Amino acid sequence: MEVEDRAQLCFPQFPNTSCRKPLSPWPQTVTIMLYSISLITVALNLLIIISISHFRQLHTPTNILLLSLAVSDFLVGLVLMPVEVLQKTSCWFLGDFVCAMYTIFSGIIISASIGDMVLISVDRYVAICDPLHYTTRITDNRVKLCVYLCWLCSVSYSFLFVKDELTQLGRYNSCYGECVLVVDFVVGAVDVVLSFIVPVTVIIALYLRIFAVAVSQARVMRSHITAVTLQLSVTPKAKKSELKAARTLGVLIVVFLMCFCPFYSVSLAGDKWVNASSVSYVLFVYYCNSCLNPVIYALFYPWFRKSVKLIITLQILQPGSCETNML
Repeated sequence: MEVEDRAQLCFPQFPNTSCRKPLSPWPQTVTIMLYSISLITVALNLLIIISISHFRQLHTPTNILLLSLAVSDFLVGLVLMPVEVLQKTSCWFLGDFVCAMYTIFSGIIISASIGDMVLISVDRYVAICDPLHYTTRITDNRVKLCVYLCWLCSVSYSFLFVKDELTQLGRYNSCYGECVLVVDFVVGAVDVVLSFIVPVTVIIALYLRIFAVAVSQARVMRSHITAVTLQLSVTPKAKKSELKAARTLGVLIVVFLMCFCPFYSVSLAGDKWVNASSVSYVLFVYYCNSCLNPVIYALFYPWFRKSVKLIITLQILQPGSCETNML
């Protein structure tokens, strides 16, 4: 009986302090599927990164933001998904320092993704609501600066959020073989406000305004068709391509919110209302958003489908391929 009990321990050599091996919240088929989603997420977002980085015609302010989002999605598939599955299905053998760094790294990636979504909403807001000043206000250099600041703020915020984890490694672990993060109530409340309530409010407010302007512009366009003389009296509005881009990125935002809100809703509900299995599922719903984003690009962006074809056929290795017409 004692031998059997030792077999259930993460570290049998430390029977008094070792954790017991966790019971996986998922069947083995689900675990395999989650690892597969992780691999697909890495592959699809790598295609986005290569496409926007290689082809010069795709070096636009909006695509720079999509590139930043693809980097964070790539890291979700490469790091967060597989480590999360490993953490839920087996003992933690990587040590307290790696546990702390994983916690910080996950915070950086999630914060950067949220920041990218806010920046994308701002970009579309200016493009639709103030099209005449878009090219002067939204430049490549300004967007790059905003992306750098977004990642810098994400790094700073994550380190401040779990700074005690680095100074007191594993202080919340009850036994050897687990990776636990306990968040103070005040710190958790601040995180909910800064990482959930404020960004979601800004995103929804901007896109409601974009939707209102887009509807009014659609009416103006219809009136132009029926009365050509109105073209001389009405101030030029956003281009049709900008409206299409706003619609596409609107789908991106809606899918993000559908995957993002359940995660924080479960966090707000607390342990009294949800169990560990529910938290695991909604967390992976949020992570799966990183896999859905490239699918949205493939459905709505012809340049992405064209670039994937050029990448798979290795035509990007040819001299001058970066100058290929992608639009």
